[in-house]
Amino acid sequence: MIPLSGILIGAIFGALRAKARGGKGKDMLQWGAVFAIIFGVIGMFVLIFLQRSLT
Repeated sequence: MIPLSGILIGAIFGALRAKARGGKGKDMLQWGAVFAIIFGVIGMFVLIFLQRSLT
C-alpha cells in the first residue's frame, strides 16, 4: 500500500511542479511519471524497512 500511495503522490507532485513551471500537457505527464517512479521506489524501501523492523 505504501508504494502505491507513493506513486500517486509522486504523480500529482510532478504534474503540479511542471504546471507551476509553465509546462504543457506532455511536460506534466513526463514529470508526473518521473516523480511517480521516484516516490514509488522510496515507498518500496520504506515498506521493506518497516517489515524487517516489525518482524
